[in-house]
Amino acid sequence: MITVELGKRIRDLRNSIGLSQEKFALQIGMDRTYLASVEAGKRNISICNIKKIANGLGVSLSELFEGL
Repeated sequence: MITVELGKRIRDLRNSIGLSQEKFALQIGMDRTYLASVEAGKRNISICNIKKIANGLGVSLSELFEGL
């Protein structure tokens, strides 16, 4: 399922830059529990929030979806 795959990709990229969910969520202006549910694949996230996450990770949208 795409939500699970995207959540795992976000978690992997976040971990690769060494940020906790809490610190990353604060950095991008998102609630930590919302981010946790995105990473768990439990949210059908909007494109606006996907862009916010990609920007926070320092990747383009195409890079974020690479391999999915």
